[in-house]
Amino acid sequence: MIALSNSRRLRKKHQKKRKLKLTLGLFALAILLTLGYSGFEYISGKQQALGSSSAEAEENNSLEETKSKYKDSFNGVDNKDHKINVLLLGIDQRDNEIPRTDTIMIAQYDTKAGTTKIASLMRDTYVNIPDHGYNKINAAFAIGGPELLRQTISENFGIELEYYSIVDFEGFTQVVDTVTPEGLEVDVEKDMYYKSQGGATHIDLEAGTQNLNGEELLGYVRYRSDSQGDYGRVERQQEVINLLKEEIISIKGVLKAPRLIGTLQPYIDTNMGSGKILKLGKEYLLNPVEEVETLRIPTDDNVWNERKEYPIGLVLAHDEEKTKKTLQDYFEEEESS
Repeated sequence: MIALSNSRRLRKKHQKKRKLKLTLGLFALAILLTLGYSGFEYISGKQQALGSSSAEAEENNSLEETKSKYKDSFNGVDNKDHKINVLLLGIDQRDNEIPRTDTIMIAQYDTKAGTTKIASLMRDTYVNIPDHGYNKINAAFAIGGPELLRQTISENFGIELEYYSIVDFEGFTQVVDTVTPEGLEVDVEKDMYYKSQGGATHIDLEAGTQNLNGEELLGYVRYRSDSQGDYGRVERQQEVINLLKEEIISIKGVLKAPRLIGTLQPYIDTNMGSGKILKLGKEYLLNPVEEVETLRIPTDDNVWNERKEYPIGLVLAHDEEKTKKTLQDYFEEEESS
């Protein structure tokens, strides 16, 4: 009886070991498959963005640091807290022309509270550009790139920025087509038509709910040829950010994350290293933000039109101290526990 009992215990012990080995084996296989899939998706995304062959993609199969022409000159300030402030810029680069920034945003990710806030700064906001006098805020980028824009935001609003991220509009269309190949469902509130001189920009959208591909969605967020002008454009930009956020944190979006990073990399200029991007992306996907809080500066109750001497023209004037307080209260407010 004792020998039989010992035999049963040995069999159970061997069975547990086999189960443990099987479990560990499956876990290791899952990790390898995930890493392999992530690597494949990243390379595929980069290959798609660059239009390169498989052989060319294999030569660039590592997650390289994003090349940046502004990285060395950008003196970002780390407040040593749990909040990360990023200057987000959308630019329209045409041939050898000075790049124009149509989109200026301050994005804040609170790693402790798991919240995201975005403040859109209207490009015609009248501010004091350090060593260059008063002008529209987008002039700061044209004069001195993201560093002068960082200094302008710091001096006028008291908001310190640690990182910057510049996305070419072509990159925006690539991201949309990667995240939502069937298009993003949007309720277009009115017919939108605009064709620039020379035809470089052509927007032609009909009113109604429809799926917009990357190029069409870019037209939707850039359109300002109506009575709302830049106000309407900023509202649509913030709307699309929330819609894309929902797609990215969905199950399909999570699976496409490596490809998305590979797709975006050729079109992005940032001083944020790839390791930091992946770390924040992982945190964001594992702890998705329910809603991106948004603000537009100047606010409706603190803005009026003023015409300045040529070449500045029509600007958005505002009570500077009130604007500064509004932004500081918005970004410094602690989330309730």
